[in-house]
Amino acid sequence: MKPFQYQRAADMESAAALVAGDPDAAFLAGGTNLVDLMKMGVASPGLLVDVRRVMSDRIEETPGGGLRIGAGVLNADLAADRRVRRRYPMLSQALLAGASYQLRNLATTGGNLLQRTRCPYFRDVSTPCNKREPGSGCPARGGHERDLAILGASQACAATHPSDMAVAMAALDATVHTTGLQGERTIPVTGLHRLPGEEPQRDTVLEAGELITAVELPPPLTASRSRYRKVRDRASYAFALVSVAAAVEVEDGFVRDVRLALGGVAHKPWRAAIAEQLLHGAPATEDSFRAAAEAELAEARPLPGNAFKVALARNTIVSTLLALAEEAAR
Repeated sequence: MKPFQYQRAADMESAAALVAGDPDAAFLAGGTNLVDLMKMGVASPGLLVDVRRVMSDRIEETPGGGLRIGAGVLNADLAADRRVRRRYPMLSQALLAGASYQLRNLATTGGNLLQRTRCPYFRDVSTPCNKREPGSGCPARGGHERDLAILGASQACAATHPSDMAVAMAALDATVHTTGLQGERTIPVTGLHRLPGEEPQRDTVLEAGELITAVELPPPLTASRSRYRKVRDRASYAFALVSVAAAVEVEDGFVRDVRLALGGVAHKPWRAAIAEQLLHGAPATEDSFRAAAEAELAEARPLPGNAFKVALARNTIVSTLLALAEEAAR
C-alpha cells in the first residue's frame, strides 16, 4: 500500500475544503470499500480526511412523516431501526441482503451510496480498465461478461453499481443532502449516480470535495407493501445478478401507485420509470406486471455472456410485484 497522510476533520466545511484543495485526497468514513481498493492498488490517495466524527449518526423524523438519515448512520443501525422496518421494509431488507454482519457494523449510509463497482477488471490493476484509467480499454467485453450491465452501458464501460441500499432508496424517491465549497444542495438519489457514457471514471455527479451529509426519505406510500428481492449466486455475501425494490398500493384490484427500481443491471440503480407508468391504474395481475417488465427491458442490450439477465430481471420483477399484490388482497 502506498504511504498516505491521515487527518481527522474538525467539521464538515474544513473536510470539504481539504479534499477539494487536494486532487490526491479522499474522504474516509467506515472505509469498508476504500481500504479494500487501497490494498489492491486501485485507489492510492495521498491524504485521507476522516469525517466519521463530524457526520450525523442520527435518524430523525421529518415534519411530513418521512425520515432524515445522517450520513454517518451505520448500515446495521439503519436496518434495525423500528421506523425503517415498519415504514420502509424494502430498505431494511436491502441492507440485510448486502455484505456481512461485520461490514454492516462499520459501513456508513453515505459511504454505501458511493461504493465503487465490483467489476473484476476494475479491481485487477494488471488489466486495463477505462473506469480506473480512462482510455485504456474495457477488457470486460469479450471477457467475463456474466455480471455486467444490460441497461445504460456504453462502449467504454459496462460495469454495474454494487449497492443494495441505493436501489431501495431509488425506489423510495430518497434525496441526498450534500455540502461542499459551493454550499449545500439536494440531489435525488436517482440523479446522484451517472451512466458511464464516455466518462466511466465518474460514478456520481458530486464535485471535488462535495460530501454527503444526510439522506431524506419521503413519507411512505399509503397502505403500501414493499419488498427487496435479490438474486445472487449464493445465499450470503454475494452481489446481485439482479435485484428488485418494489412498493405497490392496490385498490379494488387495480394499481393505485407503484415504485420500482432494479439493481445489478446498470452502472447506477435503475429506476423503472417505463414500467411504473404502464402500471398506474392497471389491473394488479400477472399479465399487467409481465407487460410492464417487458416494456422496461425492451431497451436492454445484453452481452453474449449475460443475456440470461433479461429473462431473470423480467421474472424477478413479475414475481415480486405479484407477491406484493397478493399480500394487499388478503
